Amino acid sequence: MRVLFSGRAKRDYLSDALTLLSGWTREGEQIRRILVIDDAQHAALTERVKVVSDALHLRPEISRSADETQIRLGHRDDEPLTEGEVLLAARIEDAYRAVTSS
Repeated sequence: MRVLFSGRAKRDYLSDALTLLSGWTREGEQIRRILVIDDAQHAALTERVKVVSDALHLRPEISRSADETQIRLGHRDDEPLTEGEVLLAARIEDAYRAVTSS
């Protein structure tokens, strides 16, 4: 069963959910995570993220520089962060653990 949240309660719920995602930082209505992984892990991670983000109809920003992968979720135009974006962040954490544990 899915519970719907509205107004301030929704924001509090999303903020609480974000505190459970270690490593993610909030910047306005975006959240960001920097991962230190190699090129093969980056490729595996981005493939997994693509599958989940397609299912959620979301488009994360993923960039690579040196040995870091940066992921951004959310909107630049002050639209509020959604439950889907927080869910995607949690799924990214699962994918990160999966590609770095092998």
